[in-house]
Amino acid sequence: MNNISVVLAVYNEEENLRKCLNSVKGLASEIVIVDGGSTDRTIEVASEFNAVVIKAINLQNFHINKNKAIDAAKMDWILQLDADETVSEALKKEIKSVVKNKDINGYWIPRKNFFLSRFLTKGGQYPDYTLRLYRNGKGRLPGKDVHEQAIVEGKVEYLKNDLMHMRDKNFSTYYLRFNRYTDLLATQMKERGQKINPFSFIEYIFMKPIFWFLKAYLRHRGYVDGFPGFVFAFFSALRFPISYLKLWRLK
Repeated sequence: MNNISVVLAVYNEEENLRKCLNSVKGLASEIVIVDGGSTDRTIEVASEFNAVVIKAINLQNFHINKNKAIDAAKMDWILQLDADETVSEALKKEIKSVVKNKDINGYWIPRKNFFLSRFLTKGGQYPDYTLRLYRNGKGRLPGKDVHEQAIVEGKVEYLKNDLMHMRDKNFSTYYLRFNRYTDLLATQMKERGQKINPFSFIEYIFMKPIFWFLKAYLRHRGYVDGFPGFVFAFFSALRFPISYLKLWRLK
């Protein structure tokens, strides 16, 4: 027994979930999945792996459902995954080794992100360290932002082997994610009282996107990843004006 709970929050992930769960065979002592009302075969796939399935509402901030899965986990260690991620054999072996350490409460895992036609290596996208492995009761997500990391009490260290993230195999998949993300950003801007005025217009429509594109594409050498690197840098910068315009519409 590795004493590891693999936890996920999912919504319509039948295409990705089987690969994800196959990758943790021999590693997970239990699998806990919070499903946000999937209408495809996601729950059927989960049942094939004897996963504990908790039904919930598909919230705009899906980290809230991830916390529900974390809270339901019974093993000593938690490995939190997304359905489009897989654990390599090398990472699986490393995780089995480090969970025996009694002095460490959490581990950052390097992640490779697939975008359009390749794994991104530059543009600030690798190594994309993410805090996903932690002792049960010592780590949890704040549940306030989609890009937040878990907060872990005590000492944390870094693993060497990569988590594989098959994030966006085509542009249509990416655009759906981009649209949901900018919707959430606009909502968060409204909640914190972001003003609509000439100064914020210049900031969000011009200054922030230009700065971010130059940072990702030139400073962090996103151009090394070819056309996918350009598209990623461009749309990462575009999230600022799109979110601002959506805020304008909300108000």
